[in-house]
Amino acid sequence: MKLLFDQGTPAPLRNLLPEHSVDTLADKGWSDKDNGELLDLAEREGYDVLVTTDQNLRHQQNLADRQIGVVVLLATAWSEVRLRASEISQAIASVRPGEIVEVPIRVE
Repeated sequence: MKLLFDQGTPAPLRNLLPEHSVDTLADKGWSDKDNGELLDLAEREGYDVLVTTDQNLRHQQNLADRQIGVVVLLATAWSEVRLRASEISQAIASVRPGEIVEVPIRVE
């Protein structure tokens, strides 16, 4: 799958998802784009999933007619995210276009 990591998504996560093609907003030069424009660009470029830490995205964007799925990580700390790589991978595999899947990250 072709994945796009939003700004808050820890970039080292890409190394734990070798079965996917991963770009970051910085890679694409899209760091200054707002969510609506970002989703438009991502769809045009053929991304399957946006991986983000923006928990407000579901309230800011109507994804119903989108061709991209969104996986929201509920933490940004790499020390926590890296321990949930399996759950993140499962969320990426299961998310459908126009859908948001949240991944709890907190390590107890």
